[in-house]
Amino acid sequence: MRIPSICERVQTKQNLTSPQRLNHDSPPPPSEIQMAIPITNALLSTAVALFLFTSALASSDVPFIVTHKKASLNRLKSGAERVLVSIDIYNQGSSTAYDVSLSDETWPQDIFDVVSGSTSKSWERLDAGGIISHSFELEGKEKLLFNGAPALITFRIPTKAALQESYSTPIFPLDVLADRPAEKKFEWRLLAKYGSLISVVSIVVLFVYLVATPSKSGAAKGSKKKR
Repeated sequence: MRIPSICERVQTKQNLTSPQRLNHDSPPPPSEIQMAIPITNALLSTAVALFLFTSALASSDVPFIVTHKKASLNRLKSGAERVLVSIDIYNQGSSTAYDVSLSDETWPQDIFDVVSGSTSKSWERLDAGGIISHSFELEGKEKLLFNGAPALITFRIPTKAALQESYSTPIFPLDVLADRPAEKKFEWRLLAKYGSLISVVSIVVLFVYLVATPSKSGAAKGSKKKR
């Protein structure tokens, strides 16, 4: 068995202790506080950006147009179906909208006829917090389930040269000229015609009943006394 020399022992000792010196000299791992600092900075930056964005929106001097469109059906006695369309335009912004125009060209001419009013309208201005309304009436010519599209509203603002656009809310599907069960209505005309006669007959019957009832009871009492 060979005994290691002194040089080999020194070299082995250096090899064993060198990794320990490397580990001792390497920087320590970052602490939890140091790792949390970048995350906190990112959250603060996001909060500041959101605050600035919200402040800019709150202080912006622009109109904000909201339009509500609704339609209802009305069946006439002749069997025709009318469609009443009403459109309300609101300015919920903080400034005036100019050259406001409404266009509702969503009713095909081969299905609907305009009976009253028009499907377009213009106004000079719509002040902040104001409301303008428009309505028109159509008549359906074809039996179908109609899904109407939103109406278009255009307007101008002083700070922008381009024409601004906004759309209304959609309407519920309209079942135009749908088959409906016959409604049982009370014939008021018959009542007006024969009501007086019915009243006279009722009064006569009631009078005869009141007169005949006491006489019958009196006759019964008289027969008992004779016995």
